[in-house]
Amino acid sequence: MATKTALLLGGSGLVGQFCLRSLLEDDHYGKVILLTRRALPATDPKAKQMIIDFTKISDLPLDTVDDVFCALGTTIRKAGSQEAFRNIDLELPMAAASRSLEFGARKFILVSSVDANPKSRNFYLRTKGELEEKLCSLPFAAIHIFRPSFLVGAREGPRLGELLGMGLARLLQFTLIGRLRRYRPIQAAHVGRAMVAAAESPRQGRIVYEYDEIRRLAGS
Repeated sequence: MATKTALLLGGSGLVGQFCLRSLLEDDHYGKVILLTRRALPATDPKAKQMIIDFTKISDLPLDTVDDVFCALGTTIRKAGSQEAFRNIDLELPMAAASRSLEFGARKFILVSSVDANPKSRNFYLRTKGELEEKLCSLPFAAIHIFRPSFLVGAREGPRLGELLGMGLARLLQFTLIGRLRRYRPIQAAHVGRAMVAAAESPRQGRIVYEYDEIRRLAGS
């Protein structure tokens, strides 16, 4: 019986669109709340779109929420500055996390990045690591963190650096063995599907998924 409500951020993105598809197909969820800046082509009666000003997310009126799925993400180039990047990739997810707790959320499922580390010298990876660290300070029963490497899928506005990096990673992927397997490219569809599967896990606390764990969860 569909009894749970999911809250999804980033439903129009590469991973988010597959996460949304999996949520709408999952019988455990009776409602999927989409926080978005623009209307999405989601016609399923389970989908409830909330077109919002993300700067006011802390005042967002929500229904009861069970699980939060966050696939928000950008690049510094697209955001325009490091400050704007931090706002999208760190501050907005944290605001949504805090607000969702007020409405009963128990689980937070996040798309982060391979090598995310709050002490990294790389700004991108440091920001991702800081978000992970801050989320883990909140009283969720479980925080599921996905750390994919290069994401494979049709992008809106391809990123040259990512295309070059992904091409190289594909050529070298079979040399990436042992601990290096986590750097293998992975289908965005697998990540989105695995996020929904993770929400069904009874495990509590902080759980991190990299390449092999993501593929197992996705059933690929």
